[in-house]
Amino acid sequence: QVQLVESGGGLVQAGESLRLSCAVSGSIFSINAMGWYRQAPGKQRELVARITRGGSTNYVDSVKGRFTISRDNAKNTVYLQMNSLKPEDTAVYYCNADILQYYTSSSYPYWGQGTQVTVSS
Repeated sequence: QVQLVESGGGLVQAGESLRLSCAVSGSIFSINAMGWYRQAPGKQRELVARITRGGSTNYVDSVKGRFTISRDNAKNTVYLQMNSLKPEDTAVYYCNADILQYYTSSSYPYWGQGTQVTVSS
């Protein structure tokens, strides 16, 4: 019943910006860490950014200073603000959330459907 719905992807030119959103719904007790992953054609999926429930963040080195991850706990939503986009940022971006459901003792990772980000030169 837990669902993650992503939005905000698109096609932009190098140097422009996009903001991705991921809204979580369903039977949820709490959401722990949330993050964004990306996968380019022919490459493995990599962690782009991660944010804890309390707001601590981590980023892959290639996006530091350009991307910002944030979350709105009241809306069960995580965002990824992407500035100064480069062609090498082109990938499918996937939202991830570590969720503890009611009447369970362990959290479990859930994934969004993916949204395409294409950056042209």
